[in-house]
Amino acid sequence: MHVTVLGAGTMGHGIAQVTATAGHDVVVRDIESEYVEEGITAIEDNLEGGVERDKLTREEADATLSQIEGTTDLEAALEGADVVIEAVPEDLELKQRTLEDVEAVVDEETIVATNTSSLSVTEIASAADHDDRVIGLHFFNPVHVMELVEIVVPEQASEATVASAHEFVADVEKTPVEVTDSPGFASSRLGVALGVEAMRMVEEGVADPRDVDTAMELGYNHPMGPIELGDVVGLDVRLDILEYLREELGERFRPPQALKRKVRAGNLGKKTGEGFYVWEDGEIVGVSGGEGDE
Repeated sequence: MHVTVLGAGTMGHGIAQVTATAGHDVVVRDIESEYVEEGITAIEDNLEGGVERDKLTREEADATLSQIEGTTDLEAALEGADVVIEAVPEDLELKQRTLEDVEAVVDEETIVATNTSSLSVTEIASAADHDDRVIGLHFFNPVHVMELVEIVVPEQASEATVASAHEFVADVEKTPVEVTDSPGFASSRLGVALGVEAMRMVEEGVADPRDVDTAMELGYNHPMGPIELGDVVGLDVRLDILEYLREELGERFRPPQALKRKVRAGNLGKKTGEGFYVWEDGEIVGVSGGEGDE
């Protein structure tokens, strides 16, 4: 199978890696060569880490890399594609334009998937002439570690498209859950609801971030607490999702002021070095007490 991944960022290169590991030819395309190179380098680093931890052999790592090609040329990337997965930023108009660009090149039989974590797949698919072949494939970060893929079924999708999505997810050795397209799907809606309540608890002085996270990690066996997870995902991403869900589902998803202030201050979490926690070299070194806090 020939799979094209549009976007070489965190999600895009992860999807490319697991697809190549499953033995498929993969082309990763992004708009700048440096983005493509960074994505390929991230895959190499992931594979090297897997070899060092005896999760895979050197031969398996090399075989995965041999299946991956990077490019900035959209037409070349899409040529002969059986499945196209877009992993561009969470912007509805951008995703719709990307879908239109894809349709101008690929065959009518090509399955087109969006990796959106919260936007309406039905609305994204509405930009396509052949909207029956559009499906949501919501992978989770880090893709090469997380087992789940949410198959989001828009109103227009055909039974054949849904069946193909299930086959693809099984083929890349992930576990699918199927949900009807609705705001936040299942995972984002539930995950954000927990995260926003945890932020409100911190904002109200119920407990500090470490204790909130420890409560969920030890009391409910979560691998990562909701405050830390927000920092890892990105507080700007959390805010965007909350604002969308508030518009669609009501005030229970109203973003906390503490979150808004942090985003306005540029304290977006792990990627900027500070969010609800302070981060150094990818590790938590303290609880934030700087600009943007209560």
